Amino acid sequence: MDTITQLRNDPRPASAPVPLAQLQAAHKRYGKVIALDGVDLEVHAGEVVSLLGANGAGKSTAIGLMLGLLQADAGAVTLFGRPPGALDARRQTGVMLQDGGAHGDLKVHELLALTRSYYPRPRSIDECVTLAGLEGLLQRRYDKLSGGQQRRVQFALALCGRPRLLFLDEPTTGLDIQARQQLWRAVRELVAEGCGVLLTTHYLEEAEALSDRVVVLDRGRVVAQGSVSQIRAHVGQRRIRCVSALAAAQVLCWPGVRAATRDGDRLEIVAETAEPVVRRLLDADPLLQDLEVLRAGLADAFIQITAEEEAA
Repeated sequence: MDTITQLRNDPRPASAPVPLAQLQAAHKRYGKVIALDGVDLEVHAGEVVSLLGANGAGKSTAIGLMLGLLQADAGAVTLFGRPPGALDARRQTGVMLQDGGAHGDLKVHELLALTRSYYPRPRSIDECVTLAGLEGLLQRRYDKLSGGQQRRVQFALALCGRPRLLFLDEPTTGLDIQARQQLWRAVRELVAEGCGVLLTTHYLEEAEALSDRVVVLDRGRVVAQGSVSQIRAHVGQRRIRCVSALAAAQVLCWPGVRAATRDGDRLEIVAETAEPVVRRLLDADPLLQDLEVLRAGLADAFIQITAEEEAA
C-alpha cells in the first residue's frame, strides 16, 4: 500500500470516542461542480484538525455542512451526535468565518455583551479580552477598527460562549506576527481545556504549529490525512542551506540533488538524502559557512501530495 493510501485511510481505534462533528461519505454538488465527493471527516475533543486544500478544494463546503448552513446531497452529517441545525448542538459551537458579519455600528464591548447573551455560561468579558488580545479596544466601534483588529474581535465572539467545538476559517488573515502568536496561544489553551478545533488556513506553518491531525482535500476528496509527522514523512527529501561561493548550476549536477538555487550569498539545496551532499559541499568549499540541514516541512508535503494527485 502506498504512503498516500495509508495516510488517506488513517485507521482509528475501534474504541475512539464519539466525534464532536462528523462527515460520513458526504457528497455536495453545485450544478455540475462536485464540491465534496464522499468525504469522511471527524473532529474530536481536545484536538486541532487542520483542513488544508487549494481554493475550491471543498473546505468551506465541509464547514458549511457541519454547521448546518448547507445540506448534503448524500451521506451523513452530525454535530454532537445531532443534526447540525439542532439548537442545542449549535450552542456548543463557536464560529469564526472569513466573513465576520458583525454589526459594524456597535462598540466592541456591546458586541461581546450581545453575543454572550446567547449562551447559558459565557466567558467573562475580561477573559475574552485576554484570550483575543482586545486590550484598549472595548470602547471602539467595530467598523472603525483595522482588519486585523476586527479579526481579533471575531475570535473573541467565537470563543465567548465556551464552545466545545470551535470552527476557525482562516483566522489569522490580516494579523501581524504578534497577534497571530497570541491567537495560537489562545487556541492551545482552549484545546488543553478539551475544546475541539477545526482549522482552515493557507499559512501552512500555522497548521504545522497547531495541528494534531491534518486532512488534505483536493477537488472534493480527502487525498491524505494523519498527524503532521505522518504527512511530513511522505517527503523524504531534505533542505540544505549554507553560505557558499559554489554555483547553483554546479551543485545541481551532483547525485541526489533535486534542486539548487541561490539567494545572494546563500545556497539552498533540496536533496534526496543530506549526508553525501553535505560531505561534498564541505570538500568543494572549505570556506562554507552557516550550514543548516532541515527536514521537509508540511508545506513541502502538501505541495508534493497535491501534485501527485494532479498527475494521477
